[in-house]
Amino acid sequence: MSVTITAPHSSQMIVTLENNAMVSDIKKALRLIKGIASVRMARVTDDNQITPALYAKIKKARQEYANGETISCNSPEEMQQYFDSL
Repeated sequence: MSVTITAPHSSQMIVTLENNAMVSDIKKALRLIKGIASVRMARVTDDNQITPALYAKIKKARQEYANGETISCNSPEEMQQYFDSL
């Protein structure tokens, strides 16, 4: 289990936990630290192969990007406004 800590236009830190039972407590603790913009979870697997389903998603995303069907934010505040609107 990995915890990714990230904020737009700033550093990103990946923390790998050996004990999944710690995830909730660590997320709570990180949110208390001033300067932490967000805390999100990502599952990491050792399988680095691109499956046909994943390839289809990548192909679709590339086509959407080529068609200009993407969201672009120029600042952290603009990104937060977008997320708040969802």
